[in-house]
Amino acid sequence: MPKRILTGKVTSNKSDKTITVLVERKIMHPMYKKFVTKSKKFSVHDSENKFNIGDIVSIRECNPISKNKRFEVIY
Repeated sequence: MPKRILTGKVTSNKSDKTITVLVERKIMHPMYKKFVTKSKKFSVHDSENKFNIGDIVSIRECNPISKNKRFEVIY
């Protein structure tokens, strides 16, 4: 089964080897037919600590690394 690849913006890099990425997507509202922006934050494994706040990154689904980390950075 293919792994999900998402693109988002780094919102926090304070933890060691972990960044927080905000992924936004637009969906059409079923009744009003307007586009609504949905967003979700993911904890992502960054082994080299090389990404800073504001960077646009691509992340890939992987095996669980810790309690909350299920994604890794692929750039």
